[in-house]
Amino acid sequence: MHFGAFLLSACTAGTFFIAWDIWFTHKGVWWFDASYTIGYTIAGLPVEEWLFFFCIPFACVFTYFCIDKFFNWSWANAFNNIIVFVSVIICAVTALLYHNRLYSLVTALATAASLLYLHFIAKKEWIGQASLVFMVLMLGFFPVNAVLTGTGISSAIVNYNTNELLGIHMLTIPVEDAVYGYTQFMLNIYFFKQFQKNTDRLVQLEK
Repeated sequence: MHFGAFLLSACTAGTFFIAWDIWFTHKGVWWFDASYTIGYTIAGLPVEEWLFFFCIPFACVFTYFCIDKFFNWSWANAFNNIIVFVSVIICAVTALLYHNRLYSLVTALATAASLLYLHFIAKKEWIGQASLVFMVLMLGFFPVNAVLTGTGISSAIVNYNTNELLGIHMLTIPVEDAVYGYTQFMLNIYFFKQFQKNTDRLVQLEK
């Protein structure tokens, strides 16, 4: 039941992020070292990159689902307003000051728009809890993405056009990657919960 909701959420959220990925690859904002891939591409993306939009969201949604089921982190939702307002202000300032840096600009706008929608339109109460779970997920994100971007290996698997970045890095990871990952995570959780709710409603009707 929940896996079906996940697949729908991954496909729905993934449509936006895959389009973003294809566009940025075409524009040369980032590119992939083919020596690390099996060589098959779809719309300019390695097949491994396509799998990223299902495997990583699955790990993230599964982690969130388990924490939500077995632990009460709802206290973190008291920080919803602070998280949204501070994040949106930072994103707005970044977009204004660095409008000529494509990765920074699009990431800032996508994050601000997502949080504004979740908080003010969808009125979701779980933003604080989901943000806290994302911080836990960063423990895995950091070492994996560091390797992908070149830490500890002879050449990076994922390469970036430095003219399209802020230039702030965590080891070799552009700070935009973390913000991108946060937005992707939040939207996957949103759609998962929506489809999960619809699935539960159908089950109740069948009973």
